[in-house]
Amino acid sequence: MSVRQAIPQAPPKAPVTHARPRRRGGWRYAGTVALFLLPSLVPLTLYTLIPMVGSFWTSLHEWDLITEMRWVGLGNYIELVGDPDTRAAFLHTLYFIAGYLPLVYLGGLGLAVLLNRAMPARGLLRGVYFLPVITSWVVVALMWKWLLNPASGIVNWALGLVGVSGPGWWTDPDWAMPSIILASAWKDLGFVMIILLAGLQAIPREYQEAAMVDGATAWRRFRHITLPLLSPSTFFVVVISLINGFQVFDQVQIMTGGGPGGATQVVVSQIYDLTFRYGRAGAASALSWLLFALVLLVTIVQIRGQKRWVTYG
Repeated sequence: MSVRQAIPQAPPKAPVTHARPRRRGGWRYAGTVALFLLPSLVPLTLYTLIPMVGSFWTSLHEWDLITEMRWVGLGNYIELVGDPDTRAAFLHTLYFIAGYLPLVYLGGLGLAVLLNRAMPARGLLRGVYFLPVITSWVVVALMWKWLLNPASGIVNWALGLVGVSGPGWWTDPDWAMPSIILASAWKDLGFVMIILLAGLQAIPREYQEAAMVDGATAWRRFRHITLPLLSPSTFFVVVISLINGFQVFDQVQIMTGGGPGGATQVVVSQIYDLTFRYGRAGAASALSWLLFALVLLVTIVQIRGQKRWVTYG
């Protein structure tokens, strides 16, 4: 008998398996989560996801809302990209955003800084400036249409008192868009003010006091302490205002109807006209998706770019 045969051999090891342990109650947990999400998931599916799918399907057809759809594939998209009216509508929308965004942000920031200080009736003033936000766009647009009336408006009357001849405002192609920008910024000032005011109140007072001890002027404290620490609120305001700017419609429809001479025809107005005036629901759906793609692209760029200028804490 050999030495190897004399030594008892260990039994062979069982192969190691990496199967994941079965989670007890997994289906029950998933069902509980789904049950809690159901109140939000149902309306999200019914009123957002299904209409989006339906809109994309419609954009691939020619449809006048009455007769049967006719398949055109990407024909509507190709036509819209080469259409000068569509390009003009996008340019008018960008023009609106370029005027609206700085005006509403700087105005809201000025109000927030002012109403963040101790002053009489501060709470009442905050409520008064917020009132336009909860006022119907129809009311606001009609009021500004009256204020900026070239013949009988109070603005031109006030300008006349100081010897200035007022422009034609919403009846003049050169002044129609500035009129809409002015009304839009006035209505949204309160919303921006509230967001920035909350941001200002979240800044610790110790930072300001330490800078004052070091001899920093009010401007330097605002430039190097307030603005950087206010950047998260600024980022939120810019994202929301840009999305609202791309979707501008109510005030345009009421104040100018896209005129005069198409000077204020924005993208959403173009979608409305294509659907209900020209009976081209397919082209309108395609334009909606082009607008959605642009808003999505701008939002992604903003979210990626926030790391360079937004300071958290």
